[in-house]
Amino acid sequence: MGKTVLVLGGARSGKSGFAEQLGDALPGPHIYIATAQAFDDEMTQRIARHRADRAGHWQTVECPLALSEAIAAHDANDSVMLVDCLTLWLSNLMLGNHDVAAARSNLAELLPAVQGTLLLVSNEVGQGIVPENALARQFRDEAGWLNQALARVADEVWFVTAGIAQRLK
Repeated sequence: MGKTVLVLGGARSGKSGFAEQLGDALPGPHIYIATAQAFDDEMTQRIARHRADRAGHWQTVECPLALSEAIAAHDANDSVMLVDCLTLWLSNLMLGNHDVAAARSNLAELLPAVQGTLLLVSNEVGQGIVPENALARQFRDEAGWLNQALARVADEVWFVTAGIAQRLK
């Protein structure tokens, strides 16, 4: 049976590095499912930095939208899959006018069937002030609902602050 680990944290908290360390400690194959899209120079540089920072044994799969399908396609008893990050995936869904609730439900329903190890990285965005515009408030709400849905079915949940990981579940 597989194992799903949800790693939460704020921006630059160390959550991606922590998730990679968890994955690096396991035999592979190692599949890095990247949800980011490079729409500008800053994001291009961020993506390049992430690639340079991770170990060479990670096979990168670009997946801005069809996340459940990508996980299912690469899942195997010995696979280690790392999804980075769920909140970028959520942004892609929202900005593309996709059915966020259906995508969230599909992903949450898939997790118990995963055969390998699945590491999910997501931002915790609900601990700050209430955003001033409607889209930002909708994003904060959707991110919170996504994190809750996945935390319910994940085997482990971690919260990373200032590079220090705390196990929540």
